[in-house]
Amino acid sequence: MKKILMTASALALGATAATAGGIERSSQSVGILFEKGNYVELNFGGFSPDVNGVGLNAAKNGRDAHSGDMAGGYGTYSFGYKFALNDKIDAAVVLENAIGADVNYPTGTDYFLQGATATIDNTSLTGMLRYKLPQNFSMIGGVRALRTSGVVSLPSVGAYHMSSSTETDFGYLVGVAWEKPEIAARVALTYNSKITHDFDARETSLYTGGATRDTVFSTTIPESVNLEFQTGIAKDTLLFGSVRWVHWTQLQIAPTHYTSPPADRGMGQDPLVAYKDNTVTYALGVGRKFNDKWSGAVVLGYEKSSGETTGNLGPTDGFRSIALAGTYQATENVKVTVGVRYVDIGDATTNPIVSGNFSGNSGWGAGVRVGVSF
Repeated sequence: MKKILMTASALALGATAATAGGIERSSQSVGILFEKGNYVELNFGGFSPDVNGVGLNAAKNGRDAHSGDMAGGYGTYSFGYKFALNDKIDAAVVLENAIGADVNYPTGTDYFLQGATATIDNTSLTGMLRYKLPQNFSMIGGVRALRTSGVVSLPSVGAYHMSSSTETDFGYLVGVAWEKPEIAARVALTYNSKITHDFDARETSLYTGGATRDTVFSTTIPESVNLEFQTGIAKDTLLFGSVRWVHWTQLQIAPTHYTSPPADRGMGQDPLVAYKDNTVTYALGVGRKFNDKWSGAVVLGYEKSSGETTGNLGPTDGFRSIALAGTYQATENVKVTVGVRYVDIGDATTNPIVSGNFSGNSGWGAGVRVGVSF
């Protein structure tokens, strides 16, 4: 019962990550460490947001012009392998997308950012260990490698274009957990360190006369804290959830030529991406076993809107979501989980001088997980 319920719950809980903080695509869960014995899982998912806005600044072409859907749909994947080193130590390796962005303002809209595009590509590889202590406590530690690159093109902002190098850098995670297996209870608290990339960049704009300028800049992927919990509340019924804090004010994407003052032959613009507030993302759900083959889960997600203006490359502010997942125990060792999610994306106003109002937006997601124990 516990295995099949936890799988449905885990996929439903993980479904909240794709909109948290705007560019998150992973919740950085340590749940795989608590699978029994040796275990492998594959996850594939997709999210299709619909994010539209209206230009607000009468001094610019584009007053009351609609942006069109500027947030491209995307796919995600993850691979996890958990194995027991001995009776006291479990290990796991997880390969996944940690962050990402796919921005594409359609052309032909008269919106001031029409034709603007931006992508962030990222792969995360995490190695984790769990050491079992007396009284059902355990310690968690690990190393995370992030490989990241980005490209941005802003035709209406001085014909600006930037492409970065691909950089790989490292961070760590530490945590503690407690569990009571007889009632499927578990609490895990984990800290994930920040990771700083030093990028080489190639920047061009009207300010350079179209020539390429080789520059360098740094970006920090922020630190975070995860609290994951679950407990049985009745026969064949599991209550579960998470609270995740992310230090988003640490993240700033500020290429040198784009942000340097004109006196230094720069464009004098604000950073491409910067956050004014940190976020706390909540998820709470219930899982239920229907019979020996089937179980299901429902989870609600919430991230409070800050009310601050946002960047034009991420015009969202908080969200509410609901996810449903079902697990089929195909054989004694193989389980398949399918989940769907609806997200009500929080309204946002983008930064002046040229502003847009983005409201009434939403998105749909779906995912599949295949888990094999051996």
